[in-house]
Formats: sequence, C-alpha cells, structure tokens
Amino acid sequence: MEFKHTSVLLEETIDNLQIKPEGIYVDGTLGGGGHSCRIASKLGEGGRLIGIDQDEAAIEAAGIRLQPYEDRVTLVRDNYRNARQALMRLGIEKVDGIVLDLGVSSFQLDNAERGFSYKYDTALDMRMDLRQTLTAADIVNGYTQAQLFHVIKDYGEEQFAANIAKHIVNARKDKPVETTGELNEIIKAAIPAKMRAAGGHPSKRTFQAIRIECNKELEVLKDSLDGFIEMLKPGGRICIITFHSLEDRIVKTAFKRNENPCTCPPDFPVCVCGQASRGKVITRKPILPSAEEVTVNKRAKSAKLRVFEKCLL
Repeated sequence: MEFKHTSVLLEETIDNLQIKPEGIYVDGTLGGGGHSCRIASKLGEGGRLIGIDQDEAAIEAAGIRLQPYEDRVTLVRDNYRNARQALMRLGIEKVDGIVLDLGVSSFQLDNAERGFSYKYDTALDMRMDLRQTLTAADIVNGYTQAQLFHVIKDYGEEQFAANIAKHIVNARKDKPVETTGELNEIIKAAIPAKMRAAGGHPSKRTFQAIRIECNKELEVLKDSLDGFIEMLKPGGRICIITFHSLEDRIVKTAFKRNENPCTCPPDFPVCVCGQASRGKVITRKPILPSAEEVTVNKRAKSAKLRVFEKCLL
C-alpha cells in the first residue's frame, strides 16, 4: 500500500519554524515526509534535516519522497524519544528547529493490516513500530478489568469505560478477542443504543485509548519535551501539532513550565529558587487549521499547533 498522508497545518508550521538555509532541523515524526520535504526545500549549503520515525513503511516512503534532497537529509528509524542519542551518533548537539506531528498517520489508519481503524475487520495490532512485541490484542486480552477501565477512561475519555471494560472481560472468557471486528461488536453492546445513535462511531474513543496505551504515546511525549527544548540552539523553535486534548494539555503545560520554571511561592517578593526561563511560548492560543483546510482534509479538524522558542543568550 502506498504511504499517503496529508500534512496538517503545513504552511503555519513552516512559517513558525523560521527556517535558516544553513540550519539543522529535526522532524521527529517523519510520516510521509510532508513537513520534511518543505523544510529540506528551504535548506541550502550546510543545512541539514534529520527525519525520525519508528514506522519502517514511513522511512521507506519518506526516503523516496526526499530523494531530491538526499544531500541534506538523514533518516533514522527510531522513536523520537531517542532523538538526542540519534543526534549524538551523528555528531550533532544542538539544532535550530524541531517538528512533531503527533498521533496516527493516514497511512496507518487506512492500512487495514495495521489494525488501527475500527472501519476494517482485521487482526488487533496497532503497533507503530512492528519490532515492538506488545500489541492491542495483548492489552485487550491480558489487562485486568480495572486496567482496561483506566486505559479507556483516561486515554479515550469514554463515559462508558467501565461497561466496555466489563464487556471485554466477559467476552474473552469464551475465547480471546482477536480482531477489530470482534472488539467493535463488544463495544457496541456495551454502549446504550440511544447514545450510539447520538454520537460518532461507538468504537472511536476506545480504539484511540488502546492505541495510545499500546504505543505509550503520552508517556513518550511527556518524557521528551524538556529534552527537545534543551536541544534547541538559542532562538531555535519547536512546533508541535496535536490531535486531541490529552496531547495538547501535555504540550501546553510543558511549554508554560519551561517559560516560567520558578517554583517559589506566589507571595515571595523575589525568586530564590534559581530556575531561569528557557524561552517563551509563541502561541498563547494554539493555531488552528483554516476552514478551507478542514474541508479538504477532515482529519485536520481537531489539530492544534503550539510553538515554543528557546531563549537567546
């Protein structure tokens, strides 16, 4: 299957990166190479782009798309949480800009074999990195009812999480839940018909939750942001596109904390903790896609772009 993915908020991201022709940039979620292509096209002699993705299909597809810029592009198959180590192996300590386009790609959703989507009846997988051993089937069949409840409630923000977890545990007593179709039917049975008719697809939130748990998406994001800001050169920027409130909240909190890391009580007349600001939040409110973009690409609807700039020396 051809790797297709329409980059969301592309122009807004490129504009906010303020690309220097001789700069060094990291695309931590390479995907189909949309953002990377635009970055690479703006680089000149001495400029460099490091594209990182844990999905082998993304690396292969982006490699083809980025061939015209192969003199200034290095591709790394890894999770972006290991970006610092990857850069150190390349002899790079600081960079001018970083892009993260979070969540699941259109290719991953539309490729039935990957098991990300509730639209296809296929094996429960959901791994972004196929070298990983943990699959969605392992979570559905191996987690306790309490664990399933917390995953579905916390990562899917699903109001019927308790009943869905109960139905999953009851269903797997007879046989393991092996396919997305089987899981769909279990979820459908756990949600009242009136509520199913009122909302979107009944499985949307639960599938999101299991995918996030399978790939440890929020954990990786939370653990990586301070390190990414540390990797920026003075004046460098990090642009992050999120697709749901859980991701956006983590990014917003991390940016605010790095702008004002002071831990002194509010009533202290002067700061005594010694925590200096690491930069400033450029986007007080997130940048949202235009109505035109949402019309062309419905998956852009929930996207939010936040930007942070490393302080000058």
